Amino acid sequence: MTFREIDRYLQYRQHLLTSNPRVCVVRSPNTATMEHVLIGKDTTLNLRMGITFPDDPAPEEVLPTSAKEGQSLIDQVIAATGPKAHPRLAQIMPSLVRHLHEFAREVNLTVPEWMAAVDMLNECGQMSNDRRNETQLLCDILGLESLVDEITSNMLASSNAGTPSAVLGPFYRHDAPLLPNGCSIIKNLTSATPWYSQAIADSAYITGRVLSTDGKPIAGAIVDTWLAAPNGLYEQQDDSQTDMNLRGRFETDRDGRFAFYALRPTSYPVPFDGPAGRFLTLLDRDANRPGHIHFIVSAPQHRALTTQLFDDRDKYLTEDAVFAVKDELVVKFSPREGDPKARWYLEYDFVLGREN
Repeated sequence: MTFREIDRYLQYRQHLLTSNPRVCVVRSPNTATMEHVLIGKDTTLNLRMGITFPDDPAPEEVLPTSAKEGQSLIDQVIAATGPKAHPRLAQIMPSLVRHLHEFAREVNLTVPEWMAAVDMLNECGQMSNDRRNETQLLCDILGLESLVDEITSNMLASSNAGTPSAVLGPFYRHDAPLLPNGCSIIKNLTSATPWYSQAIADSAYITGRVLSTDGKPIAGAIVDTWLAAPNGLYEQQDDSQTDMNLRGRFETDRDGRFAFYALRPTSYPVPFDGPAGRFLTLLDRDANRPGHIHFIVSAPQHRALTTQLFDDRDKYLTEDAVFAVKDELVVKFSPREGDPKARWYLEYDFVLGREN
């Protein structure tokens, strides 16, 4: 069953659950025929159809015919790990197996639902490449990357003095051009560009320093930055944009300072051309991300920082579809006078923790 078909399947199931009486005429999700389906106390039928009622008995854990006495399916899967397994996998897999099996039992997961999930993950992998990571986007909308980012930051942080991290996101590209400080990352902007007027209105000069937690500037740090255009699309999503548009890397000077011209960021929805966006639709969730600028800041003997800066004017700050906004990362742009290349100004210092 495809991911699109599961949408239909769930609609049929909701129809069955809300219909009265419990004998309904429905269209099978896999055929064009009409079927009479009994929704009653036959738990096996209910589970097969993905239907349960509050008074249905909880399903018992499945014991395969080859199970050793007293050993459940979960125990067998965990015990199958061999003595030469990777130490970290041997540590975490028992917990993963237990949670997966308990989740399936808790929600009475059916074969069509499981296959739809497999199909969705397959599609995420098939459309992912070095320009877009759909599987990572799926993790983002589930809040998983934000959670893992928080866990990792807490584990590595030696103090609270460093700049908070945020998710990488699915549209990072390696090897953005290394540019001199003071350059623009806006490429080939002309009056024929569809979002030309918005780009002029949001033109911005962005500068700051990269500091160590002791307050000393870090010379030679690399500031890698990227953002979406005013139409809400990153350059690899938009054939009309020049390759590597709104991307660049800058090396800090002896005072730890970087500077470049860019744009105030624009809010945009998670793309709906893949399974992650369609999943948000099934969940009836807002798909918008507040306007943000991505950064990866790195320097020798310091931990690399992956983060985002969010424009305080954006209405989606409290409704981020990937749950990445942190108060410390919300910034305020100021009007810039006397600069024909920028109407706005932002200064922000990044603080890197030292490697342990």
